[in-house]
Amino acid sequence: MNLYDCKILLIDDNKELTSMICGILKKNGFDTVYTAGDCSSGMEVFLREQPQLVILDIMLPDGDGFTLFRRLREQSQAPILFLSAKDEDNDRLFGLGLGADDYITKPFLPQELILRIQAILKRVYFSYFQPPSEEGTLILGNRRVLFENAQVISSGGTISLTAKELLLLKKLNRDRGKIVTFDAICQAVWEDSYYGYENTLMVHIRHLREKIEEDPSHPVWIQTVRGLGYRLKKEDETQA
Repeated sequence: MNLYDCKILLIDDNKELTSMICGILKKNGFDTVYTAGDCSSGMEVFLREQPQLVILDIMLPDGDGFTLFRRLREQSQAPILFLSAKDEDNDRLFGLGLGADDYITKPFLPQELILRIQAILKRVYFSYFQPPSEEGTLILGNRRVLFENAQVISSGGTISLTAKELLLLKKLNRDRGKIVTFDAICQAVWEDSYYGYENTLMVHIRHLREKIEEDPSHPVWIQTVRGLGYRLKKEDETQA
């Protein structure tokens, strides 16, 4: 994933400003930019295109950006940059207090907008795709598992692992690349009372795949070895 491959959604009803910002973004390498002029169409485009960044105006024809921000946050943790003509400290603090990633007021310098966007994208996404330097981190494609925090981080946001899912993944990771039998996994997760947990293990595997796989129906990382157990694919293995 490249910084400039990120999809950006601009929600603003000022057509002249929208055209100008799109030109600035594309001139600086951001080729995939979607636009919307109100809250309703903004939510529609957001759900359809799943952008990596939203630039959101506060004053919109059918509502306000603060309310739309909350609705967007219910769907995704994609970063949001408020863009507004309002320069009052209260509005800026309120927007940042909601959890916005940044706030910039009109008028603005084109390069300032680009620098803020680049900083947000690098901070939110691209530190996650670097090889881990700390112990207890597992990289699975574009997902990063933090064992210490029991979290899976990706471009779509952060997902928490349950205690059993964490134990299961730790066991597979300790023997990464090798077949781990059903009994060995159950014993690691349920310890002395592991007998009879085979069906429950299948449920946990399914839920774990939903959190770490791009397509849980066609898993790449947690591979089933029929009749034996499961295997966690190594990062450098060539896919078939």
